[in-house]
Amino acid sequence: MHEGGGLPCTRLTARQALAAVADTYRELPEPPGGFAPAASGPPPKAPPGTSPEPSSKASPDSPGEPLSGTVRDTSPGTKTESGTEQAAGPDGPLGWRGYDEARGRARARTGEDESVVAALAVIGGTEAVVLSFEFRYLGGSLGERTGDRLEAAYTEARERGLPVVSLIATGGSRMQEGMRALTQLQRVTRQSALNRAAGLPQIAVLRDPTTGGGWATLGAAADVILALPGAQIGFAGSRVRPPDADPHAYSAEGQLASGQIDAVVPADRLRGTLQRWLRLLCPPGGSAGRDVEPATPPKALGAPGLPESGWQAVLRAREARRPHAEAYLEAYFDDREEISGDRCGGVDPGLRCGFGRRDGRTIAFAAQCGTATRPAGFRTAARLVRLADRLGIPVLTLVDTPGAANDAAAERAGAGAAIADCFAALATARVPVTSLLIGEGGSGGALALAAPGRLWATPDSYFSVIAPELAAAILKRDERQIHDTADQLRIRPQDLLELDVIRGIVPPT
Repeated sequence: MHEGGGLPCTRLTARQALAAVADTYRELPEPPGGFAPAASGPPPKAPPGTSPEPSSKASPDSPGEPLSGTVRDTSPGTKTESGTEQAAGPDGPLGWRGYDEARGRARARTGEDESVVAALAVIGGTEAVVLSFEFRYLGGSLGERTGDRLEAAYTEARERGLPVVSLIATGGSRMQEGMRALTQLQRVTRQSALNRAAGLPQIAVLRDPTTGGGWATLGAAADVILALPGAQIGFAGSRVRPPDADPHAYSAEGQLASGQIDAVVPADRLRGTLQRWLRLLCPPGGSAGRDVEPATPPKALGAPGLPESGWQAVLRAREARRPHAEAYLEAYFDDREEISGDRCGGVDPGLRCGFGRRDGRTIAFAAQCGTATRPAGFRTAARLVRLADRLGIPVLTLVDTPGAANDAAAERAGAGAAIADCFAALATARVPVTSLLIGEGGSGGALALAAPGRLWATPDSYFSVIAPELAAAILKRDERQIHDTADQLRIRPQDLLELDVIRGIVPPT
């Protein structure tokens, strides 16, 4: 058993990365396989928390792998300088000349006989299976023996009912093993899917670089994706990208901006962030298919009195100084972490999604912030609801939007399909979803985040099939008739209760 501790530093081996985030860990047994060693004798073992070979002695062609910062991406070179020996004969399944020697050099340099170390670890008191890649071992590339280790680790996680945390640093698949290496991506994907079906969380930490099939399987398929600042991330490594490609698009920061990852986490905060995520996603007894107690709706934070007219309800909901989503989230949760992005290239800053802790239990949340919700926002909310449903975690939604964004960019981004997907996610969720209308309830854009049959409202809110101004325009009414139209629409909280649209009006704190 190795003791963890200490903050991540700029250059870490696979075992150092493990020690940097774990309280304790022990390596999982080697899975059975037909691989001969690359060199005679057992591999040298480095002391916990130390590099088998100081990074200053690493050759220029074999750079050390940092947990934060940037190194030269050698992913294409990784494919031509990496692999494992197959039982079929020397130099691997393709008989690639020099493959055995390359593995021997990597083994001597790193003390490892493969590009990934699998361990059973404790992180902040939560047990998890951790996969840590050794980039100095042939660029952290995936071969058949890597697939053996990954499959065995995922199986161990399922048998123990544990989450999987992947500390990824890889250039992709091994060219010297040809299609035998590439098909490991299918193997890993199947294992990930089996764990997902078992209701077990998967968290990825993207180190530098994370490219190729490693990004497209272990990385992008994770439930929560964290990245270290400056990490190179993308399906294409630096040597196979178009020469005029924007490097920002292949960076952690660029991937965050395009909705592909959830957060960029500084190295010295990674351990604490992982601890919080594991506590949130692994609540005691939280499992899909079990009875889950619904979240209680938050108390009202705004004006307590009910509006006298429909138009007054609109004005109160549109008041800039009334409490918005951030105030409700801050008052409701003891602590929380957020996800970001729709995994389709979009981010909506007007919609907050994540998981929070309240009175010792985890509750997922999706909160509109008072702006027109964009397609990326609806897709992110749907992603959040489905993840919570799979993990057996109740959901709270805060409804507050003038409506769905309806500009040309929103239409091109698939507004209709995104709204439909959000409706479907809430309609089919097995866990209870609780919704609170805290401001404007603008038509279908608001209804998409309103739980069927479990919607409450605050006194300073309204819900309408259409904005009163637009209704008046459609009916060709004079502007002076907008107030009357608002009354006719019956949009006040007390009207909604009488119409059986909401279950109740929440009292103030």
